[in-house]
Amino acid sequence: MMEPVLRIDGTNASSTDGKVIFDRNKLIWNLPIILLSLVFAPLTFSLDALFLCISLTYLSLLIGHSVGMHRMMIHRSFKANKGVERILIYIGVLVGMSGPFGIIKIHDLRDWAQRQSKCHPFFAHTENYLRDIFWQLTCTFKFDKPPHINIESNLADDKFYSFLENTWKWHQLIIAIPLYLIGGWSWVVWGILVRISLSIIGHWSITYFCHNPGKGNWDVKGASVQASNLSGLGLITYGECWHNNHHAFPESAKIGIERNQMDPAWWLIKALSKMEFIYDVQLPRKVEQRDDLLPRV
Repeated sequence: MMEPVLRIDGTNASSTDGKVIFDRNKLIWNLPIILLSLVFAPLTFSLDALFLCISLTYLSLLIGHSVGMHRMMIHRSFKANKGVERILIYIGVLVGMSGPFGIIKIHDLRDWAQRQSKCHPFFAHTENYLRDIFWQLTCTFKFDKPPHINIESNLADDKFYSFLENTWKWHQLIIAIPLYLIGGWSWVVWGILVRISLSIIGHWSITYFCHNPGKGNWDVKGASVQASNLSGLGLITYGECWHNNHHAFPESAKIGIERNQMDPAWWLIKALSKMEFIYDVQLPRKVEQRDDLLPRV
């Protein structure tokens, strides 16, 4: 099994002490995009723009976020040569949520906090849905005693990834310009504004419901937050809805591990592996290595 990447040093840190504060960067990015979508989407609607939006949203989240950023970059559940790795992460940047380092920090801080014995509601998603989605899209958590984040050198020292981290918002122009030339403002509104709105709201909505009580076979010992599996949503969430499986086996590139758990991201990973674009693909660890888990009764 691939050794886990330990990015968080929680020595003397607290996952509960601190406060939720407005995040200027989130405010000036997320809210205007969502508001502009609400205003201009009805005015520019067409069937071809709707099809474009659905296609770009699904493919960018599947290839870039689920496969590239989540399963490869964050959890290192498989390896890729540098060219393929950069393509996958770049598509993840085009989703429009954050740069590569920002995604790592958002994910790993939440994951670390949830695995502590106590956890602030900002990370536990225990507030009502509207408050939680508002927090996630406009706020950050200011720790009184923050953990230390150390992104591994093969990412942190990569000049291309540093460039993406500093310029990720501007890369929407790479999509917007050809969309305008082909389909005019309708394609720009639906291919950029509506797509990003659907991506960020959809992502945090699935995150919210996956971290609230529900179905699952495993509990992580000592963790204050136990994830859930959301039945029937495998296809539209790329397999990310099987989140109880993922919390139990974060090392696995395959998240839909039970029968009939659809996992499109795993299908893509298998295809890339067969074409030898990726390698060292990981599956759930063996039974004798599961001392950190308890079967859920």
